[in-house]
Amino acid sequence: AYEIYQCDWSSDVCSSDLDTIIPARFLKTIARKGLGVSAFAPLRYDEHGAERTDFVLNQPRFREAKILIAGANFGCGSSREHAPWSLADLGIRCIIAPSFAEIFHNNSFKNGILCIALPQEQVDALVALAGSGNTAGGEFTVDLAAGEITGPDGSIQRFAIDPARRADLLRSEEHTSELQSH
Repeated sequence: AYEIYQCDWSSDVCSSDLDTIIPARFLKTIARKGLGVSAFAPLRYDEHGAERTDFVLNQPRFREAKILIAGANFGCGSSREHAPWSLADLGIRCIIAPSFAEIFHNNSFKNGILCIALPQEQVDALVALAGSGNTAGGEFTVDLAAGEITGPDGSIQRFAIDPARRADLLRSEEHTSELQSH
């Protein structure tokens, strides 16, 4: 169900602009599928196209991550809808950051990605918990209906979201689940 995501922490991606999230050279399509391989290309791949082992989303533990912890003003730059398309295709369902570029924020919600804005101190606490090694065998859980992020240590961070957007995201997931079951 959409309201609860469980996955390992994925990344402390700094305040990524849209050229970092999805470089312009990958915008030659209007198809939403297949863009995930190009997400964060400047960070994920070297100049020869080989994966950088030091980039967190290339590490085995985080390849299937659905939660992205990011820096302030995440998604700044332009109005490319390709950015949320690429993140969704990569498997990202939730982004936690201190702030988001407004157009990116709106486009993400329209594409089923939950954007959670938390104070910098709370984001820093999540990053510290993720990087502490205390996540072994545990996962972060984002419960949209309850408005809670639960860390692998049981700590809870509460978040607010516009009630209409919450309902839309929950309804969208229910509709998708119904379609997939038929």
